[in-house]
Amino acid sequence: MLIKETTREQAENDTTILVPVHNLTLPEGRICRLYVGNLIGAGDGAGLLAAGITASLNVSLNIDVAPLQLPDGTHMRRAKVGLIDGAGNTPAHLAAAVLALEGLVTQASPGKPNYPAHRAGHVLVNCRGGRSRSVIVLAIYLHMRAPGTFPTLNSAVNHIRRARGNSDTYPLPPMLDLARAVLASGGLPALLHG
Repeated sequence: MLIKETTREQAENDTTILVPVHNLTLPEGRICRLYVGNLIGAGDGAGLLAAGITASLNVSLNIDVAPLQLPDGTHMRRAKVGLIDGAGNTPAHLAAAVLALEGLVTQASPGKPNYPAHRAGHVLVNCRGGRSRSVIVLAIYLHMRAPGTFPTLNSAVNHIRRARGNSDTYPLPPMLDLARAVLASGGLPALLHG
């Protein structure tokens, strides 16, 4: 399925996109703000530092995000689960992206001599444009982690669409269908709430 980008979307491809989506309060009381963004945003050290983002999950199969040290010396913690934008992914692959996000949100930031300097902060989920793959991973995660606020997948998707300024053509229909399959499998609750 090929979607023709609008003029606005084409312009965004060369612009930092870092959109706050939701604040999670973690068991230790720390607030972790989740962001959706694009490739340019994932590489914008000054923008990431200003937003307090210290970790990112790249869910694009077709792009890689380079290692990055923020202007304050913090090394970005990077993870990647490459998804195809549209048909061709398996439920297990999409579930792996959701679980990788859980890892970035909850993993400790130990100060060990052989680890790059890192500190806990907020988390960005990005794909090339921040419209489809990243939105669906965040939507599943929000629905599972904050069901009182996002009781359905659609409520989470619509929230992120509004925050991001996306049309209802995103996420792409195959990504929505895959998300429903992941949720119907019933495999994520024990891992996200265990």
